[in-house]
Amino acid sequence: MTVEMDAELTLALSALHEITPATTVGAFRDRVVADDGVVTLTFHSTMAGYPGWVWTVAIASVDAGAPTVLELELLPDDGSLLAPDWVPWSQRLAEYKEAARLAREAGELMDDDEPVIVPDDEDFDGDLGLAALDEDADDDDDEDESDDDDDDDEDESDEDDDDVSVRV
Repeated sequence: MTVEMDAELTLALSALHEITPATTVGAFRDRVVADDGVVTLTFHSTMAGYPGWVWTVAIASVDAGAPTVLELELLPDDGSLLAPDWVPWSQRLAEYKEAARLAREAGELMDDDEPVIVPDDEDFDGDLGLAALDEDADDDDDEDESDDDDDDDEDESDEDDDDVSVRV
């Protein structure tokens, strides 16, 4: 390594240690010099949950002055753990139902073992056995209505005026 590269490594590591613990920065990986003189140093990440990611530090020297840090990033690299492509819920549910059917046929899954799945037919009434929770919500509504009884009396007198019909 050259003296210049040693200075860049020291600067890069110093900058990284300002934003992340030293234990999350792994071994030096590579150095890339761009056409405009910007040097990018890359370090392996040892951060939990980020296997295969790398820390990058961009450094530049302006007008032959001391090098300065332009930016720091944690980026995914080849083989890093990335989220899978998005799959619509309807497709995931169909795959789940098919896997459950095959498991039942193979005797690996009993009907009691399978979790409740909301039916996708139109005559489903929405009751998932949460009636007790619904009753509590109704009780809260009743308390609110008792406070509004005085207002309701005034509204009813207005409604009586509207119910008058005229016969000719």
